[in-house]
Amino acid sequence: MNRLKSSLLPGGMVSLLLLSFAFLLFFVLFISQDEATFREIDSRIWSLLKFTLFQAFLSTLISVMVGILLAWSLAHQSQFRGRSLLVAIFSSSLVLPTLVVVFGLITVYGRNGWINSLSSYLFDYSFGTYLYGLFGILLAHVYLNASFASRSLLHAFESIPTEKYKLAKSLNFNTFQRFLYVEFPAIKGAILSISSTIFLLCFTSFAIVLILGGKPSYNTLEVAIYEAVKLEFDISMALKLALIQLSVSTVFVLLSSNFRVNLNNLKTSSTLVPWREAKPIKYFQVAVIMLFALFFIAPLIAIMIDGIGADFQKIFSDALFIKSFVTSMILATVSSILTLVFALLLSDTRRNFTSNLRLGEKKISKFLNVVVAFSGNLYLAIPSLIMGLGFFLLSQRYEASVFIWSTIALVTANVLMSLPFALSVLTPAMQKTAMRYDKLVFSLGMSGIQRWGYCEFPYLSSSLGYVFALSFCFSLGDLGIIALFGSDDFSTLPWYLYQLMGSYRTEDGAGVALILLVITLTAFILLPKLFGSVNVNNR
Repeated sequence: MNRLKSSLLPGGMVSLLLLSFAFLLFFVLFISQDEATFREIDSRIWSLLKFTLFQAFLSTLISVMVGILLAWSLAHQSQFRGRSLLVAIFSSSLVLPTLVVVFGLITVYGRNGWINSLSSYLFDYSFGTYLYGLFGILLAHVYLNASFASRSLLHAFESIPTEKYKLAKSLNFNTFQRFLYVEFPAIKGAILSISSTIFLLCFTSFAIVLILGGKPSYNTLEVAIYEAVKLEFDISMALKLALIQLSVSTVFVLLSSNFRVNLNNLKTSSTLVPWREAKPIKYFQVAVIMLFALFFIAPLIAIMIDGIGADFQKIFSDALFIKSFVTSMILATVSSILTLVFALLLSDTRRNFTSNLRLGEKKISKFLNVVVAFSGNLYLAIPSLIMGLGFFLLSQRYEASVFIWSTIALVTANVLMSLPFALSVLTPAMQKTAMRYDKLVFSLGMSGIQRWGYCEFPYLSSSLGYVFALSFCFSLGDLGIIALFGSDDFSTLPWYLYQLMGSYRTEDGAGVALILLVITLTAFILLPKLFGSVNVNNR
């Protein structure tokens, strides 16, 4: 036990800190409510809840169906030219700032967008403002989530043994039978996991609904909370909505906790399926890939084309832009460092409860592992806007500068938002290093620093870079809490872009959107390579 103290205590303290924060948040929300909070649930609140659930269900259903179709097409067209590049581009959907995506979609599908302009030129007909409302919300959710689903499901398709395809071919299965009896059983678990994740993301969606909702009838609980605090200053209504959303989110997190994908045997490169597709099926699969690629890439190209034409000299000379840029970069860097440290410590603690060379055989280990894991996944149950409301209420009770409260709120939200993704990457990797090196390290009596330098870092460097890049991009593009705390005194790039869009400064907005897109993609591509190069240089 003594040799494990340095591994157990730091992560245990982080877990305790996170759970204490969750308790404090619940406590603040609870003591701020009045007795009639739940008794006075009127028709407006029921309408908000029903629409929030409805749009999340539809978004999830369409995203998963499109994701399955796209992943199936990519899996069977491994020789498609540009396939690897497309898969890499689809992977970027996870880190694209939501506001930038919305800006690109408006440029392509908006009232004065490419589609309407082309239709007016060719047929003298405009589709009008069809983007704003349920259609726009679904379109944006499918844009972000279908690509994420397809990238994840592609791994599941690639994990199917070649022998199963050969057996199905020898039994003269047609395409539908092959999918039903060979492929669907292999991806079923992944579908459940991805669906639950996408549903929670859509249920707590904020920026997309705020901009594309169009009118109050298309508001969700998140947007209603924002409007109650920021526009109406109706704290009682905001609390009522927050507690309802918190209750529903917690129920869905608990229901989906058993939906997990076994990633141990997933391959990272395409598998050549021993099944020559019939020409109609092949043409259909190629069409699916090309149509979705066009749908996904068009808004990004639109951002680049419009952004290049912006007056960057004017943008870079704007004091508010400079302040927003510096604030965003500092917050993203600090949040990424804290996320990396917290994820490493929590992962280090969790592997003590799974390894038989450590505490894996203890009866209490399974329970402790669940507690530590839950503390790192708080964001799934506590959306950022509810977290922001908690900080807003604290700022009303305890006086301090707006800068201090805003900074604490944003860093906390950014870390908690990134931790679930960081843990999903680092925890399995650190468990593997424990299985590989524990006997050797314990027999040699190596210190924690020696173990890190010789065993952990060389194996984890690429994962560390990926986690740092993910956290940096998440933090850089988030519009959640800053929507409550944003002002001219405290602004980030997403809040600055939102202000430009709200004041119809489209040209400047296009330039800022391009800047955000370039920074995000550059960080996502280069940061993992930077960590990898550090590892190579240290060998």
